[in-house]
Amino acid sequence: MSKRKKPVIAILYDFDGTLSPGNMQEYDFIPELGVPAKSFWNEAVELAKSQKADAILSYMKLMLDKAKAKSLKIDRKQFSEYGSKLNLFDGVEQWFPKINSYAAQNGLLIQHFIVSSGLREMIEGTVIAPYFKKIYASGFMYDQHDVAVWPALAINYTTKTQYVFRINKDSLDESDNSVINKYVAEENRVIPFSNMIFIGDGETDIPCMRLVKDKGGHSIAVYTPNKKGAKEKAKQLVNEKRAHAALKADYRENGDIFKIVCSIMDKVKASEDIKRAS
Repeated sequence: MSKRKKPVIAILYDFDGTLSPGNMQEYDFIPELGVPAKSFWNEAVELAKSQKADAILSYMKLMLDKAKAKSLKIDRKQFSEYGSKLNLFDGVEQWFPKINSYAAQNGLLIQHFIVSSGLREMIEGTVIAPYFKKIYASGFMYDQHDVAVWPALAINYTTKTQYVFRINKDSLDESDNSVINKYVAEENRVIPFSNMIFIGDGETDIPCMRLVKDKGGHSIAVYTPNKKGAKEKAKQLVNEKRAHAALKADYRENGDIFKIVCSIMDKVKASEDIKRAS
């Protein structure tokens, strides 16, 4: 008799404001330009408006233009160094081994994914990068010297949903559209929507939150502790039925996020047990 596979749960995370406070570009990159963060983002918005461009592509191009004007070399190594200095919310570093352990004890397997409008290369430089099966985030093309020369991938609030479907169908390669566009019956999809948990904090996460929630999964809105208006904004997402819960961005074992995610896993486990007994 063949051994039954463990049910797989996918946890999808935004990055900025979800796992890390603030915007990743504001830790080291923008300060090295010698301009206030607010000025940089305002200029990116104006560039998008004037060129009728995507906001993510605009900030990425502005990064390249500003770095060139300042004679800053931004290559893969530098991006990784920026990423290594990013702060993480309480408990994030310990979250992954602990939540993986809870899943294993209950006969489940967890796969972690990033779905972010931030920069892939910076996230890859963080201490938590090895825990992710896949990091979906905006990224650059590079020349023969590994220097960033052009945006390769821009992930905005609507294109984020593409990666939810990629995870659902196990079509994980960003450049491969052969599987993502094929019809796959719900029961044959690798990770059902009901086994997905999306954790995010802002407006760019709303389409993913709503998609996962409406398809039978769970969405959690998190907020930065002590940030003015953040808690109210997260609660509004719950009131608007875009998320199931609004929780403080605290990933420690005694925190609400840990407890809620464990409860969701218990629910998935019970559902799988019922299916197998039927």
